[in-house]
Amino acid sequence: MAAAPESPLNLTARWRQAQVASDALWTAILPTAMYERPVPERHRLIFYLGHLEAFDWNLLSPALELTPFHPAWDQLFAFGIDPVAGELPQDQPADWPGLAEVAAYNRSVREKMEAALPLRLDRKVDREIDPELALRLQVAIEHRWMHAETLCYLFHNLAYELKTAGPAPRTAAARSYAAEPVPVPAGAATLGQPRNGGFGWDNEFEGHTVPVGAFAADRFKVTNGDYLAFVAAGAAPPHFWRWRDGAWWYRGMFAEAPLPLDQPVYVTHAEAQAYAAWAGKALPSEAQWHRMAYATPSGEERAFPWGPSAATAERGNFDFRHWDPVSTTAHPAGASAWGIEDLLGNGWEWTSSRFAPFPGFQPLSFYAGYSANFFDGQHYVMKGASARTAACLARRSFRNWFQPRYPYAYAGFRCVDTANPD
Repeated sequence: MAAAPESPLNLTARWRQAQVASDALWTAILPTAMYERPVPERHRLIFYLGHLEAFDWNLLSPALELTPFHPAWDQLFAFGIDPVAGELPQDQPADWPGLAEVAAYNRSVREKMEAALPLRLDRKVDREIDPELALRLQVAIEHRWMHAETLCYLFHNLAYELKTAGPAPRTAAARSYAAEPVPVPAGAATLGQPRNGGFGWDNEFEGHTVPVGAFAADRFKVTNGDYLAFVAAGAAPPHFWRWRDGAWWYRGMFAEAPLPLDQPVYVTHAEAQAYAAWAGKALPSEAQWHRMAYATPSGEERAFPWGPSAATAERGNFDFRHWDPVSTTAHPAGASAWGIEDLLGNGWEWTSSRFAPFPGFQPLSFYAGYSANFFDGQHYVMKGASARTAACLARRSFRNWFQPRYPYAYAGFRCVDTANPD
C-alpha cells in the first residue's frame, strides 16, 4: 500500500525545524574557528556555513521559478569534497568570503525561498503542492540533517580552545553484561523499500528480498575495552583515542575522559575488518545486518529493531540527544527480536558490503550523482545511526557509506561468525 502524501504544511515545518537545528550547531564553536579546516581532507568550516543554503537554493529555486541573485556563490558553495586519497585542498582563509557576507547571502536565500513557497505556516495555508517540489523539499530536509552530523564530527576535531563550553563525555557504565554471541537462524532479509512506500534516496530502491544463511552475531557493538586488547596485541590506536599520563583517554566533543571501556569504539572500516579477522570472525554483510536488526523468529520483519513504534529516546542514543557515545548496554528497550542491542544510535556500524546499486536503481533526475558517483567499489555501507543522526534517517532502508580508511566518522561495528552459527 502506498504511503499517504505528506502534508505540505508538515513538509514546511520540518524544513524549518532542520534549519533551526543546523543554525544552533554553530554556537558550539567560536567565530574565530570559522576559517579552520579541522579535517584535512575537507573544506574549511566557512564552506559549510554557505553550503546548506546554496544547496537549498540550487535545488529548490528551479521548482520555485526563482532567478539567481548570486550565481558565483551558488557555485562556490555547491559541492563538498569526497575524502579520497591523494592531494589535500590547498586553499587559504583569504580565498573565502567574509563571515558577514556569507551570513547575508544565507538570509537572502531563505527570504527569497520563503516568499516563493506556495505554503505558508504563518497564514495556515495548506494548498496542494507540486509532487516535484515536495520531493525536492524532502531532499533538502534530509540533506541538511546529514550535514548537521557532518558538522558535528568536523567540530569534534577542532582544538578545545576553539569551542564553547559543552558537556563532558559520559563514563558511567549502564549495566554489566555477558558478551556471548547471539544465534540468528537462516532466513530472508528485505533490503531497501518499494517505490510507493514513502520518501527514500535513490540508493534505497528497489526493495528486494535476499536469502541469508545462519550466523551468530555479537550482542553488542565492539567496545573500547574489546578493542584495547587488539591494541595491546600491536594494532594502532583509533583516531578518537589519546595516550596521556600513562593511560588511554577518549577525546570527546568538549573534553577528554578516561577511556570508557563499555562504550563503542569508533574506527575505520579497515580497522574494523582487521579486528574481526584477529578475533576469528568477520564484519556482517548488509543483508546479515538487516536480518539481525529487523527479522523475527516468526518470519515477519519489523520497521525498527524493537517493533513498529517510533524511534524514541529509550530505544537508542540518536537524534542529537548526546554529543558523545554512551554505554553500549544503555538501551535494552532497543533490542531486536533476537536480543541484539544498540543497533540504532551510538555509532554507525560498518558492514562488509561495498556500496552498490540495488536492482532497478534509478538516479534522482535533479541529483543524478548523489549515489551513482560513489558506486566505485571504494565505499562501504554503514547501517544504524550515531548519536548525531536525526531520527528521520533511522529508517530501515537508509544506507550510509564511507571510504575504508576515513577515521573521523562516528562509526563502530560488531562481528559475526558464520562458521559457528550456534
